[in-house]
Amino acid sequence: MSAETLSLIAGAALSLAFSYIPGLHERFAALDPTHKRLVLLAMLALAAGGVYGLSCLGWGLAWGVVLTCDRSGLAGLLEQLLLAVIANQGVYAITPPRPSLQRRGI
Repeated sequence: MSAETLSLIAGAALSLAFSYIPGLHERFAALDPTHKRLVLLAMLALAAGGVYGLSCLGWGLAWGVVLTCDRSGLAGLLEQLLLAVIANQGVYAITPPRPSLQRRGI
């Protein structure tokens, strides 16, 4: 699996998780749309920062992450982060709203 494919899947999966996982969905649904997008962006940026940190500590290869801890590695990581954000926001925009459990009387 390529890094691009993994980034796209991760972005889409995060959006779907916040849309459909009970408990997480209810807390996320209470936010206004701008805050929702910022939360998703922050989660993706945090994950990307964690991957870069692992590679800089030398643990990346042990986990199968082929990322150099230099300027070109950071540029590649930012490229992948952009792909993940695009997939995340695209899936978020087309995901049908799930009714809240409180509104259904459950």
